[in-house]
Amino acid sequence: MLELFADIKEDLHTVEEELRAVVKTHNPILTETSTHLINAGGKRLRPALSILGAKFYNYNLEKVLPLAVALELIHMATLVHDDVVDASMTRRGIPTVKAKWGNSISTHIGTYLFAKSLMLIARYENVPLISKVLSDTSIKMCEGEIHQISASFDTCQTLRDYFYRIKRKTALLIAASAQLGAVVCSAPSSLYLPLRRYGYNIGMAFQITDDILDIVADEEKLGKPVGSDLRQGIITVPVIYALNNSSEKERLTQLVRKVEKDQGEIDEAISIVKGCGSIEYSFALAGKFLKKAKEELKLLPDIPAKSTLSLAVDFVGKREF
Repeated sequence: MLELFADIKEDLHTVEEELRAVVKTHNPILTETSTHLINAGGKRLRPALSILGAKFYNYNLEKVLPLAVALELIHMATLVHDDVVDASMTRRGIPTVKAKWGNSISTHIGTYLFAKSLMLIARYENVPLISKVLSDTSIKMCEGEIHQISASFDTCQTLRDYFYRIKRKTALLIAASAQLGAVVCSAPSSLYLPLRRYGYNIGMAFQITDDILDIVADEEKLGKPVGSDLRQGIITVPVIYALNNSSEKERLTQLVRKVEKDQGEIDEAISIVKGCGSIEYSFALAGKFLKKAKEELKLLPDIPAKSTLSLAVDFVGKREF
């Protein structure tokens, strides 16, 4: 849990307990792998945003709890599947499910977690907007992942292609998290739509900063090797900028297109990307989304949750992990 969520610490502790209870089953492998994922920690950003969104109207933790847990389960399921696709061996500094149990178990664990989320979402049969938003979001998340895979090593990608991908991969679930907490508590659209737009903008910025960190972060803080995107042929915004503006863009194009890269080539590509202003450009781009997120907050009542949402904007802009 992030320190900035101290005001909802007890509620997030309840989410954590429920998360563990939900994944527990008679099958030891399902329980062990799911618990391994939970123990790996995480920011719990999505459950936190759902709780904070709910604070704006008739807050009731009992109502929000199934949603908060479902959102984290969906996120966890995507991480497990990502680690299979990306052949990732560590995440947050510990071995992935793929590393410990292999691809087959990982694939089914991801599906199991997603199925568990569906059971929780089914509790909201009287609030059809919840299943509509989350089903649409899940479809678009898959579209984003397929787009990323199909565009691997393609150096002709544009900023528009990149935005298409990260909107689906990351921003829409964060937008849904901020929106649906309020929806669960019967908030009007005048509250839940600004929250959704806030979540969308913070989600776009979150993914941009994530992609920056893959180039510049300290590996220990990041919890995984830097340059992972370059290794996998994932073209992110710092690379797109460098491919168009670096004096060494021809060499960078060669490196990015190469499917098998050694560490020296990864380091060379990172050096080219860092040396042409792409990091500064990318932070500025993230800053535009963060500014829009804060603009949406102005439409919301002045309650403590609003201040926490504002702190979350600041965290995304400055985070190191």
